[in-house]
Amino acid sequence: MEASVQQGNYVQVYVMLPLDAVSVNNRFEKGDELRPQLKRLVDAGVDGVMVDVWWGLVEAKGPRVYDWSAYKQLFKLVHEAGLKLQAIMSLHQCGGNVGDVVNIPIPQWVRDVGASDPDIFYTDQHGTRNIEYLTLGVDDQPLFHGRSAVQMYADYMASFRDNMKEFLDAGVIVDIEVGLGPAGELRYPSYPQSHGWSFPGIGEFICYDKYLQADFKAAAAMVGHPEWEFPHDSGTYNDTPERTRFFVDNGTYLTEQGRFFLAWYSNNLIKHGDKILDEANKVFLGHRVQLAIKISGIHWWYKAPSHAAELTAGYYNLHDRDGYRPIARMLKRHHASLNFTCAEMRDSEQSSQARSAPEELVQQVLSAGWREGLNVACENALPRYDPTAYNTILRNARPHGINKSGPPEHKLFGFTYLRLSNQLVEGQNYVNFKTFVDRMHANLPHDPCVDPVAPLQRSGPELTIEMILQAAQPKLEPFPFEEHTDLPVQGLGGIGGGEVEGPTGGMGGEVQDPTGGMGGELPATM
Repeated sequence: MEASVQQGNYVQVYVMLPLDAVSVNNRFEKGDELRPQLKRLVDAGVDGVMVDVWWGLVEAKGPRVYDWSAYKQLFKLVHEAGLKLQAIMSLHQCGGNVGDVVNIPIPQWVRDVGASDPDIFYTDQHGTRNIEYLTLGVDDQPLFHGRSAVQMYADYMASFRDNMKEFLDAGVIVDIEVGLGPAGELRYPSYPQSHGWSFPGIGEFICYDKYLQADFKAAAAMVGHPEWEFPHDSGTYNDTPERTRFFVDNGTYLTEQGRFFLAWYSNNLIKHGDKILDEANKVFLGHRVQLAIKISGIHWWYKAPSHAAELTAGYYNLHDRDGYRPIARMLKRHHASLNFTCAEMRDSEQSSQARSAPEELVQQVLSAGWREGLNVACENALPRYDPTAYNTILRNARPHGINKSGPPEHKLFGFTYLRLSNQLVEGQNYVNFKTFVDRMHANLPHDPCVDPVAPLQRSGPELTIEMILQAAQPKLEPFPFEEHTDLPVQGLGGIGGGEVEGPTGGMGGEVQDPTGGMGGELPATM
C-alpha cells in the first residue's frame, strides 16, 4: 500500500501536560523538567500536547487585567520542541480531589461577587453551592463589574488570541477547546465528590440557583403549567435508580411533567454551549484553529432504562432519544469538533452493579458526531500503560480498521493521552506508548503536515432549539465497531495506571482519582 493512500488512516496523538505546567502563582518554573519529557514525546512520534490555560491564573488580579507571560514561555518551549498545541480555555476551578496536585480556583474577584449573590454558582436541592464553575443561569446577567459571564469568557478568549498571535500565526496552536462547565465539560456538576457523591451514585439535578429557578417557572408558565416544579422524587447523590420514583423503570421521568423538566434542563446546556461557541467563533475567525468542546463520559447506569446519571448531568439520552446528536448538531453550526473520553474502557472491566457500558457509550457518541459531519476526537479517562487499553483505543480510533484504498469512512481526528509524567516516558511503559503512537499513525512516519487546519469560518445561521432537537429522534443505531483492532500493540503490560472502577476522569484527574475531570471535580462548598 502506498504511503500517500495509507496517510488517510493516520490518527494524530497528543499528550496532556501536567495540571501545574504553569504554577499556581502564574509562573513558568517547569522548563527544566518538561524539556526532556517533551523530547521523549517527540522521539515517540507524538504530534502535539494539550494544556489547560487557567482563567483563575491569567485574570487573577482584576477584571480585564491579564498576565499571559508564563503561558508564553510554556508555548515557546513547546514550539521549540517541534510540537503542536491544543489550548483549553479552562474557565473552571482545578483541584480538590485525590490526585489533584494543584488548586486553582476561578478568579477571586469573580468569587467575591458570590459573597453578596451566591446564586451565581450552581446550587443543588440542599442549597449547597458549587464554586467550580458559574451557573449557566448568569450567562447573560451583567453581574461581574458590568459584564455577564459570557462577556467575561469572550474577553478572555480575545485576550488570548491577541497575546498568542505569534503561535497562532506560526501554526503552533491548532486547537482551541472551550471549557463549558465543571472539569471543562459541557455538563452540570451533578456528581461532586466534595458534596458526598461516590461512584456509582446517580447524582442530582443541579438547577436550584435563583436564576435557573426563575427561568424554569417562566418556561412552565409558557406551556400553561405555572404550578410545575422541579422533581421531588429524583433521590440524592448516591441513590440507585431503583431507590427513586423518578428514575425507576417506568418512573416519573416518562410523565409529561418529567419530560418537560428534562427537556428544559438539557436544552439549557445546549443553549449555553451554543452561546459561548458563537463568541469563540467570532474571536478566532480566520485563524487556522479548530474549535472543540468536551463531553463527559457518563457510562454508569447506561444500561438502566432511565440512564439516570446521564440525565442528572444534562444529557437527555434514552433508548428512543439520542442525547448526544443534538449537541453535535449545535457544534456543526460553529465548525467545532467533539472531544469525548473513556476511549480505553472495556465493559468487562466495570462492575456489574453500576450497569455500566463505556464501549456502547463511546460507540453512540462517536457515531452521533460522525453523523453530523464533525471531526471527533477522544481521550482516555484514566492513565493506562498496558496493551489492552491501547488496543481498545486503537479499535475506537478506526472502528472498521485500516482502509487500504484511502481514508476510512470513520476514524478519530485525533486522540489525547492523559497525561504526561515520568512514568509514561520510562521503561516498558514508554516502549508500549511508542508502539501505540506508531499504530495510531498506521505505522507511518510522523507527519507534521497531516490533516491541515483550514481558516475558521463564521458560524452558520442560528438554529432554534427545535431545529437542533430534530437530531434527537428517531434514535438511530450507532455505526458498527469491530471487536478488536487490526493493528494491535503486542508486548508486556505497562506498570501502574491500573484498571480503576469509577467514572471517567477527563482532563485533570490522576489514576487515584477516578472522577478527575479536567482539573479535578472539585466542587467546593460555600
